[in-house]
Amino acid sequence: MTSRQRTAESNSLSPRRRTVVKAAAATAVLAAPLAAAFPAGAVEAPAFLHGVASGDPLPDGILLWTRVTPTAEAVPGSGVGPDTEVGWVVAADRAFTNIVAKGSVTATAASDHTVKADVRGLTPATDYWFRFSAGGTDSPAARTRTAPAADAAVANLRFGVVSCANWEAGYFSSYRHLAARGDLDAWLHLGDYVYEYGTGEYGTRDTVVRQHAPAHEILTLADYRIRHGRYKTDPDLQALHAVAPVVAIWDDHEFANDAWSGGAENHTEGAEGAWSARQAAAKQAYFEWMPVRTATAGTTYRRLRFGKLADLSLLDLRSYRSQQVGVGNGSVDDPERTITGRAQLDWLKAGLKSSETTWRLVGNSVMISPFAVGSLSADLLKPLAELLGLPKEGLALNTDQWDGYTDDRRELLAHLRSNAIRNTVFLTGDIHMAWANDVPVDAGTYPLSASAATEFVVTSVTSDNLDDILKVPEGTVTALAAPAIRLANRHVHWVDTDRHGYGVLDITADRAQMDYYVLSDKTKKDATATWARSYRTRTGTQKVERTYTPV
Repeated sequence: MTSRQRTAESNSLSPRRRTVVKAAAATAVLAAPLAAAFPAGAVEAPAFLHGVASGDPLPDGILLWTRVTPTAEAVPGSGVGPDTEVGWVVAADRAFTNIVAKGSVTATAASDHTVKADVRGLTPATDYWFRFSAGGTDSPAARTRTAPAADAAVANLRFGVVSCANWEAGYFSSYRHLAARGDLDAWLHLGDYVYEYGTGEYGTRDTVVRQHAPAHEILTLADYRIRHGRYKTDPDLQALHAVAPVVAIWDDHEFANDAWSGGAENHTEGAEGAWSARQAAAKQAYFEWMPVRTATAGTTYRRLRFGKLADLSLLDLRSYRSQQVGVGNGSVDDPERTITGRAQLDWLKAGLKSSETTWRLVGNSVMISPFAVGSLSADLLKPLAELLGLPKEGLALNTDQWDGYTDDRRELLAHLRSNAIRNTVFLTGDIHMAWANDVPVDAGTYPLSASAATEFVVTSVTSDNLDDILKVPEGTVTALAAPAIRLANRHVHWVDTDRHGYGVLDITADRAQMDYYVLSDKTKKDATATWARSYRTRTGTQKVERTYTPV
């Protein structure tokens, strides 16, 4: 391993003049924490205001991340500040007496003063401690963990699972409770790590719990950097990043609502500039601010392996997809339409077929299980359509999910069946509800026909779900809607339309189990977490069943 690794400098995008003014205002909003870091009259020194993080664990390596603030004016998105040498060190112990690797990277304005170190030469399945330093200042220390060796017989794996964290809708207590466990090999973020909307423009029961920065909808590279920077100041998010590596994929809100390869529902070409420029800005900021490897340029699809027990295929379901079906816009069954793109679907199929692990996990940002509305009443149908961004009459499916791209789904599930590929588990976010599903080859004849896989969907960390939209007590909608949803979808074992929280996925050779946890109140900083339900799939069954105790 080389002793010095430098981050590549990315080309920055030129913001439009009107957005420069907005970015300047947002920079002022972000200046508050800097007042404490750089008190009046003090000598300016680098500060680590956005925490530290690690991600994408390998058997011999881990990706380390931080952002340094070299001077008071060098806030996220500012585009100013000097080049700053940032050292990093990895130790086998919390006291940093046994140093196993060290090096340095250069933080520059071109990368928004974010840095990454892709450390190799480490021991598999081992806890490590790391920290950064610059100008005599040390970052907080953090713990990480490498993956097991590819040929290791692994008895157990445990992952936190989260998605959909709207800053304005509440506090990130789910992250705090996951961090407090101390038993995670890693945690999976299945998309919508940040949201693009302006203040008060996305749900939140008409009440903004805490305001975005910048306050306007984010469009430019500076905007996306500022928004990521605001998120990384959250203490609960920092705490989770400091105890275990993250494995992250993006969904639509890292770009704009219902994004596809050529645009988004929440993007107006012309008034908001070219989609290609906005998409490029969002991707650049994401890769700057997230501990995600960029070996595959411009995408987050990749595969990690955890010994002989499991591999994890991570999908990018936004960069290559066709536009969602709408009025006069084709059919969901059109074979020319795709959610994955040809190359990614072939990659996924080949990886599932060649996998030698007991379990094949798929990090999947939108639900793959079919979803029909059935006998939902009009008063429930309208808010459900609002949540899914669909017309409020004639709703039959969510065309932003795999339901809108049935040819890709049919091909993938047929591949699983024809090659007798067992133990495929889709791990999904996006829909702000919790689900436990079989994934049927033919939903219309299920359960008389086969299930090809299983799916665990986690609810949102904070983003509004049905009880929030209807402004009714938590649990009210689930009591009414869940029976109707299950009646129309016989592969659905459980759905909770109302609560917020997270999942804990525990895997052994015999079963993969998802424990669902819910928060007492997302609008309270001190929200408690309670176990709600558990479902598992036993090896070889391709079906979900309820179990009555968490792991």
